[in-house]
Amino acid sequence: MTDSPITARGQDFAAWYQDVVLQGDMAEPAEVVKGCMVIRPNGYAVWEILQRELDNRFKATGHQNIYLPLLIPQSFLKKEAEHVEGFSPELAVVTVAGGKELEEPYVIRPTSETIVGHFFAKWIQSYRDLPLLYNQWANVIRWELRTRMFLRTTEFLWQEGHTAHSTHEEATEEVLRILDLYAEVAEDVMAMPVIKGVKTRAEKFAGALKSFSIEAMMQNGMALQAGTSHDLGQNFGKAFNVQFQSKEGKLDYVWQTSWGASTRLVGGLIMTHSDDKGLVLPPKVAPRKSVLVPIFRKDEERAQVMEIAKNLACDLGVHIDAREGMSPGAKFFHWERLGIPVVFELGPRDVASNSIVMKRRDTGTKEIIRQSEAAVKLSATLETMQKDLHAAAKRRLKDNTVLANSIEEVESLVGDGKFVMAHLKDDPETDARIKSFKASVRNIPLIDEYDGPGKCIVTGENVGRRVVIAKSY
Repeated sequence: MTDSPITARGQDFAAWYQDVVLQGDMAEPAEVVKGCMVIRPNGYAVWEILQRELDNRFKATGHQNIYLPLLIPQSFLKKEAEHVEGFSPELAVVTVAGGKELEEPYVIRPTSETIVGHFFAKWIQSYRDLPLLYNQWANVIRWELRTRMFLRTTEFLWQEGHTAHSTHEEATEEVLRILDLYAEVAEDVMAMPVIKGVKTRAEKFAGALKSFSIEAMMQNGMALQAGTSHDLGQNFGKAFNVQFQSKEGKLDYVWQTSWGASTRLVGGLIMTHSDDKGLVLPPKVAPRKSVLVPIFRKDEERAQVMEIAKNLACDLGVHIDAREGMSPGAKFFHWERLGIPVVFELGPRDVASNSIVMKRRDTGTKEIIRQSEAAVKLSATLETMQKDLHAAAKRRLKDNTVLANSIEEVESLVGDGKFVMAHLKDDPETDARIKSFKASVRNIPLIDEYDGPGKCIVTGENVGRRVVIAKSY
């Protein structure tokens, strides 16, 4: 084999992740542009599937796609004080263009709330113009010191939704509707269980009233924030003077939301399902569901096997790997690395017995089936594999989510790669105490599956429910 081995997860999880990304044809570092990555064909094909799944849901709920400029006047960011303070360390600023110094620098888009505010002020005059339900597919720049492909890069791809409403109640409904859509794609499409919840005040989006997130557990017990939905209140409406005339004839500021999910979903997918052999993709996000590898040694076997293989490939809608000069073993190795859910083997004996061998990527199990039953069996196997991957990830989340009733317990348990549920006051000072041992409050779950109210493990004050604490990406 020419491919280098993949580091075992138990040996070095970070090295394992990078090996899977590289050998799975997902991405590679863009050495000439520090902190960026090149998304390879298999990785981009997965992203396109996730795009379609999200985009279809956005459009089904009345959202329209727009596109806004990559460059944002620096003064725009300064109009919302908390927003600019939150993003300042990550900004990339253009000061020279066309060989001349600009009168006002441009910031390369870290997110678009500010420039959206400017245009909402132009587009909205009356309650009849509301709601505005827009989404943008774009790239953004956030200058990161420590990068990891898909999870945290200087440039990444994402979608960012921006909506304006006449009431806070309507905006709140929108925020939670989108959170549900994100959770649906994560659970049903990616087979990645998530916890829906509200972020603490210290962890909310800069400039928002409230932020909500979906949090997923990776195989090493660390958390991944897989999508966020923000209640912006009237903060940006006031900063950019986005006013509308109400039904009663009064002027009021709009209530806005913003929400986003990015290519870090691909990283989450990899770390949720893949194994020490390489990439494992749930069937719903696999660009290629199945491959057929013909096996033969002699020319007369080749003609016989290939004729049946072509007929079967047509019936099954699968790709035939007929590459010359490559052994069947090397082909199996190649498709295993790429995470193809099902691989079929067809040799002379299979042709003679009207059978075919089917192998699942996730379990590695092989099954000899009749050729006439292959199409039905493939469909059922893909459906079973999707459910099994979700069930396995859900068991992992359940088995590694534990309760703690003291700060010492929390510190010990997160160090062991657990999601720790503890009573904690929503206060920046208590968040800081958790961060002192390199963990964070991921969110406060919307559904209380534990024991309800209790005393904060830091202050001793009564709080309504336990929060999720973990180390995170």
